[in-house]
Amino acid sequence: VETGMQLDAAAIAVDTVFDEIAASLERGQRVELRGFGSFGLKERQSREGRNPKTGESVTVPGKTVMFFKAGKELRERVDSK
Repeated sequence: VETGMQLDAAAIAVDTVFDEIAASLERGQRVELRGFGSFGLKERQSREGRNPKTGESVTVPGKTVMFFKAGKELRERVDSK
């Protein structure tokens, strides 16, 4: 798609958007891009796991993980192919 925008200006715009998404997630906020999807955070509880080498039981600590959920318009575009 031709936008008429200079390549370096487009790169700055994209980098700025990604930086703002990352900053919002660092603050614990959910980010929604209408028609595309949303980024958010979920807390995982600590759990018991196994060391695959020794079979020893170990505690896996809880952590915060990022997730992406595709929006309806994006899902429909992908599914129509």
